[in-house]
Amino acid sequence: MTAKPTVRVWDLAVRLFHWALVLLIAFSWWSGENHDMERHRLSGYAILALLVFRVFWGFAGSRTARFAQFVRSPRAVKAYIGGMSQGSDGHNPLGGWSVLAMLGILMAQVIAGLFAVDVDGFESGPLADWISFDGGRLASEIHEVLFKLTLALIVIHIAAIGFYLIVKRQNLIRPMITGKRTLMAGWATEDVRWSPLVALAGIVISGLIAWAVSTGL
Repeated sequence: MTAKPTVRVWDLAVRLFHWALVLLIAFSWWSGENHDMERHRLSGYAILALLVFRVFWGFAGSRTARFAQFVRSPRAVKAYIGGMSQGSDGHNPLGGWSVLAMLGILMAQVIAGLFAVDVDGFESGPLADWISFDGGRLASEIHEVLFKLTLALIVIHIAAIGFYLIVKRQNLIRPMITGKRTLMAGWATEDVRWSPLVALAGIVISGLIAWAVSTGL
């Protein structure tokens, strides 16, 4: 039986970002639930670095990592939902907007955490001194609400993966591990290309930004 042709659709940087984010979100939840605020803050700084890198990679990364490739018009989303479009070799039009939603909510959650203050004023984010105590408490409440929204998006994301696996017979998990998907009509036939040096530059920039924020700027 002849194997179906495959194409590399996700570069290594995107895949490492994805799985590191999964682990860090889980760890942030665990550390928060166990009131281990030192590790919770460190996890938050790491998530901030990841998010900054993903924004950088959305402009400087490989073809399928770029926002210009997967952020499509509402008309394209409607056509995809209606079955008129087969999507692309990266994120489909609907998935592209879900990625933006997840990145946006996570960034807002991290920023709120940077200003948050606990009810006793003993634990606070590195930027809490920039605002009043009441402002810090509000940031803490926003931080918690946005985490619930993050959980909702994660549930939707997992449900979508299950739908594609069971109904559409498309495994979306394996490509995020191996980087490769079965080639479909209309897709680019060349593997995605990326620059390790550009990725390294992004890592350094995002790491420095997260470090600067952790010191209170």
